[in-house]
Amino acid sequence: MKRENEFAVGIVVIAAFVVVVGGALWLSGAHIGRTEAVYTARFRTVGGLNVGDPVVLRGVRVGRVEGIRLASGNWVQADLKIYAGTQPPSKPAVIAASASLFGEWAASLVPLDQLPNDPNIRQAIAEAQAAGGGKWPGATLPDIGQLTAQASRIATDIATVSSRIQTAFDSEAVNELRRSIKDFGRIADRLVQVTNEQADVVGSVGTNLRQGSEAMARAANQVQATLGRVDSATNQGQLATILNNSATTSANLKSASQDFRDLLDAAHKNQESLVRVLTAADTVMSRIANRSGTLGLLVSDSTLYRETTLTMIQLRQLMSDIQANPRKYFSFSVF
Repeated sequence: MKRENEFAVGIVVIAAFVVVVGGALWLSGAHIGRTEAVYTARFRTVGGLNVGDPVVLRGVRVGRVEGIRLASGNWVQADLKIYAGTQPPSKPAVIAASASLFGEWAASLVPLDQLPNDPNIRQAIAEAQAAGGGKWPGATLPDIGQLTAQASRIATDIATVSSRIQTAFDSEAVNELRRSIKDFGRIADRLVQVTNEQADVVGSVGTNLRQGSEAMARAANQVQATLGRVDSATNQGQLATILNNSATTSANLKSASQDFRDLLDAAHKNQESLVRVLTAADTVMSRIANRSGTLGLLVSDSTLYRETTLTMIQLRQLMSDIQANPRKYFSFSVF
């Protein structure tokens, strides 16, 4: 009987030991007989994340937090042990956040191209990714306590603003608001009046535009008629004749230009001769101006002019006398 009791006690102790070990393994999340991979994530702060907290992927637990330590550059590194058979995203990011209202935290794996639309998370992931080193970039969401404290501060600010508005919005402010509304009504009436006046002006402008468009239509008809006449002149060959005459004139101008160019070439070739001629002429004119030489003396002396005039007078008298008395100067005899 005593041996049976000892055997039963032994079985109970062994069973209790097995239950305790199994529970410890289950609570620690250990997977016996499976190979697990460890990855390192980089955070600025991990918040309430602790060793042993779960690592989840799309809501499914795929690992646990193996260790947390401080690193250089004011970074915090967390070792994440991922269960065998789990395929993490090709470019993963880790977001540490509160998993419940009881202070439990979890590290969620998300692809980099599917980050939440939160500028703080995106900025934290970008900073951790820029640090390099092959670590997974991580970000941390504020826990419920921080959110509650922030909400409390916002509520306090709203209450302060409300009290200030209530203090400022007294009966005098109401009267001022009423007067402002009346002034706004008068301004609206004035705007209606101005709008009506401007509507008349716009109507007048529209009439002028219509008249202007009619004038433009008439001008377009005249232009069309002119183009018709030009087309008729083209069909009758007048425009072709004008173009031919223009071409002939252009050819003549080209020939004249060529002749003028030849003349300039000839003048250029005879430039030295022309220079010598002009130099000689300048010398002759200088001598005449200086009253040197025969021409200079003839030009500068008036005696030659008077003598020449007197000679001409005497020559006319001689011719008159010869005509009046030819026998006096000429004698004719036949035999």
